[in-house]
Amino acid sequence: MRGKWLRSNAILVLSGLISALAVGWALFPSVFASGDPLTGVPAEKFRSPDAQHWFGTDNLGRDLYTRMVHGAGLSLTATLAAVGIALVAGSLLGLVSGAAGGFVDSVVMRVVDVLLSIPALLLSLALVTALGFGTRNVAVAVGVSLIANFARVMRSEVLRVRNAAYVEAAHAAGARWYTALLRHVLPNSYQPVLALAAVEFGMAVLSISALSFLGYGAKPPTPEWGSLISEGRNYLATAWWLTTLPGLVIVAVVLAAQRLGRAVGRNE
Repeated sequence: MRGKWLRSNAILVLSGLISALAVGWALFPSVFASGDPLTGVPAEKFRSPDAQHWFGTDNLGRDLYTRMVHGAGLSLTATLAAVGIALVAGSLLGLVSGAAGGFVDSVVMRVVDVLLSIPALLLSLALVTALGFGTRNVAVAVGVSLIANFARVMRSEVLRVRNAAYVEAAHAAGARWYTALLRHVLPNSYQPVLALAAVEFGMAVLSISALSFLGYGAKPPTPEWGSLISEGRNYLATAWWLTTLPGLVIVAVVLAAQRLGRAVGRNE
């Protein structure tokens, strides 16, 4: 029975392993790569992937695998912060909008519609340009660009739940509006939003890597996933691994996060 389940859910299991590995890189980078990500050996520059250097070396002789592992902490921490900002702010907006209704709902939803009409990456670029460079500002910019998605989902769930029999019973029993909102509406509305957070985590990884690629993230030589691809693009003709392997890692993490997020959403 267990073997049958594993075969039928092989992609889900693989996604879980990839996500766990990425988290391990972020939390315990020295366990997975004990070398120095900032120091290279000039005599070993542009070495292709082999048993000693799994991802090869860059133009300064630095081990690319080590830089990827140590860059995971910065990239994934920024991603987690971005999703956290979007989750909290978007949920509060959606909760207030759906619960208040009327004029408040109309105003909040028009703002959300405006945000949804702007491509997320374009909005992130505008915000990070205003805030300034740095991983923290990149995380804030990406988080703000995702708020509208969470607000819309939370509002729809609040509208579904607020007219339920148990909510009306709470009002009939004399519960104040905020008590019913926090004790009955919110606990029965947040699960789809958490599922959305798992899906948006993958997109946030992609957005943060894109902004880092464009030079808005951490300053060199600090390793960050997007900046590693940017550093290697000048050597595509002679050192394909400098961009290809980090890119494949990012794609794998994004796809794994989205697959897990969809699995969570189906189980809600």
